[in-house]
Amino acid sequence: MGGVLDPVTRLAVLEAITDGALRELELEQVFDVLLPRVRELFAVDTATVLLTDAGGRQLVARAASGLEAEVFQGVRVPVGVGFAGRVAQQRKPVRIDRVDESTVVNPLLWTRGLRVLLGVPMVTQGDLVGVLHVGRTAPREFDDEEVVLLQLVADRLAMAAHAHRSRVERTAAAMLQDSLLPETLPATAEWHLAARYVPGAHSPVGGDWYDVFRLPGDRLGLVIGDVAGSGLAAAIVMGRLRSALRAYALEFTDPAEVLGRLDRKASHFEGYAMATIAYGVIDTPAHRLELALAGHPPPVLAVPDGRSVLVDAPVGPPVGYGLAVTGRRSVGVDLPPGALVALYTDGLVERRDVDLDMRLERLRAVTRAEPPETACVRIMAALVGDTPAADDVALLAVRRAMTAT
Repeated sequence: MGGVLDPVTRLAVLEAITDGALRELELEQVFDVLLPRVRELFAVDTATVLLTDAGGRQLVARAASGLEAEVFQGVRVPVGVGFAGRVAQQRKPVRIDRVDESTVVNPLLWTRGLRVLLGVPMVTQGDLVGVLHVGRTAPREFDDEEVVLLQLVADRLAMAAHAHRSRVERTAAAMLQDSLLPETLPATAEWHLAARYVPGAHSPVGGDWYDVFRLPGDRLGLVIGDVAGSGLAAAIVMGRLRSALRAYALEFTDPAEVLGRLDRKASHFEGYAMATIAYGVIDTPAHRLELALAGHPPPVLAVPDGRSVLVDAPVGPPVGYGLAVTGRRSVGVDLPPGALVALYTDGLVERRDVDLDMRLERLRAVTRAEPPETACVRIMAALVGDTPAADDVALLAVRRAMTAT
């Protein structure tokens, strides 16, 4: 027999998923409220939500009513495999009337004695969020109306799960990025530093970063980089590249060699990640900067006589995708007393409908051999002003003192 819902039950389902109070609840509370109601209204024994993992290749049991062991045991189902995997892959409802190892991956379902299952995809804004499925231990048929109504429930749950995931990712990415930016810059009596980081207007967190660290032999490492993309994924890649670059910097003195090693690592382990990076090493006794660029705009060098120039350095390919097959090159730059070097990401100079060369010229013109904090204030005022940048902005300024103290 079919399970045709009467008008009262249909109305109850619609009221349950449109209840305004759900908007005030956390995701777990939404599950706690709706899944028992689903069991009651659809006259089923189990209701389970599986959400996609970070890579979108597996479904993970996140909430259940009637078969909580799925959650407790961390059930995972590959997309495209078994009952729930087929729902996710096809992104359409699936009904089965035989529950065993030939139709489902999770043995908990048939050991629970389920005879029939109905699963619907959880999709919002074109993205697969997960799968909602219900089951019953007694034989029955799920009719088309029940499929439509369960899909409405899944859509409501998908919206809640998507919003929750977005909030969590933004928070996690912001915390990760904050933890990776230096709390203090290793200034000395002769070398002074200042920096800025401002997230882009369209994303609170991106993949831009700067780093400064001491190296053996009285050397100072300077890094500024920009990972393609935004959000948690970009922040995670940024963290990995930052750590790997620091490790390679301890092993190799040539910045070009360090970027070459980093490129190999990123190309092999980071999949489709790509980043532009400027990496320089200041030999403090020699007052000289060795610099290598991986797809990154050149820094500005300003000297006390009023001259400022974009450093003439070879720009190699970005890091990632194994692009630097012919090797990378470094360039040496002498830093006279009072000289200032400003490194930056492209968010500082790129603006829609504005010529990039004009923006670079503006940056060169306003960069002066002055205290780094003053230079950062001047550069940000001239290049950012009161208009938020669409992309992240990172700026790192380092200056050699006029006289050693």
